[in-house]
Amino acid sequence: MNIQAIETYHMQIPLHTPFKTALRTVTVAETIIVKITADNGITGWGEAPPTHVITGDSLASIQYAINGILKPVLLGESLLHYEQVFEKIHTSLVGNMSAKAAVDMAVYDCIAQEADMPLVQLLGGYTDAIETDYTVSVNSPEQMAADALTYNNNGFDVLKIKVGKDDINKDIARIQAIRKRAGNEITIRLDANQGWERKEAVRAIRKMEDLGLDIELIEQPVKRYDIAGLKYVTDNTDTPIMADESVFSPLDARHVLEQRAADFINIKLMKAGGIHQALKIAGLAEVYGVKCMVGSMIETKLGITAAAHFAASQPNVTRYDFDAPLMLTGDSIEGGISYQKNKITWGSRPGLGIEKLNNDFIVSSN
Repeated sequence: MNIQAIETYHMQIPLHTPFKTALRTVTVAETIIVKITADNGITGWGEAPPTHVITGDSLASIQYAINGILKPVLLGESLLHYEQVFEKIHTSLVGNMSAKAAVDMAVYDCIAQEADMPLVQLLGGYTDAIETDYTVSVNSPEQMAADALTYNNNGFDVLKIKVGKDDINKDIARIQAIRKRAGNEITIRLDANQGWERKEAVRAIRKMEDLGLDIELIEQPVKRYDIAGLKYVTDNTDTPIMADESVFSPLDARHVLEQRAADFINIKLMKAGGIHQALKIAGLAEVYGVKCMVGSMIETKLGITAAAHFAASQPNVTRYDFDAPLMLTGDSIEGGISYQKNKITWGSRPGLGIEKLNNDFIVSSN
């Protein structure tokens, strides 16, 4: 089973409402879809959204990395020697993690189809269904409280609240408004997206603790490179702290874990460069007794399908942030995962279970 062809498609799908964080505002999901065709007729699919403020990847860089560098290296390679394929993916160029992730997903899709089993089963098959949170974008306290109540009424009892865009007092006001409007039964986790300084973060978290706002965890309170600051926040607060942008690679994970700089790690395929490296991060975190979340960028259902198969296969992954497709006005694919409110399931089709692309959102192909 050798790689016969690698194709890419540029897709655009508008969001229902703008997605706002401390780092950016998104109104349209831009993404590059990868299709790998093997000489036995099997086709595998992957996705790479450009998230320049986090991964540094753009549409142009993803396209060039795949078509200009990875494609010439991988054409003709045997997918039955997939460790060699993954080695080529990760050593052919530095960085470009989203492009690597898309090709990695498509390779895994092909391998699982050849094995005639869903990818989640091939990777370990730990659970048959998972539940996602839903993200509340940064807005006024009143708007965020209204949004939180709407999402909770729609079946989401775990909400991820974006903060870190303004001063800490406004962030605290946001959480107070959400608690007042949506009640104390929902689980709230915060994501500061690197928006606080270390001492500012400690002051904010301690104040929220004193107010009894009952925050499950706080994600990436400080700049990604400030591991000492991340540890400072972890050591000086009772609320669990999660590393996100601080961990791209297994080596990053090792640094955070060795220093006990965070209580949780958020693994994203677009940061790790795909499932192959994400498995290493999850395994390493398990050795240190640290649980993981698997999250995503603003991706379509294709990328989230791959992330969900990976996340559901691993016992050390206990939290899931896969709401991005629910923010879009349409699906990039037919097949893949299914949503029943906050519950995500997958069928028995082999691989990722993707039937075909939705041509309505294709801008161009290569």
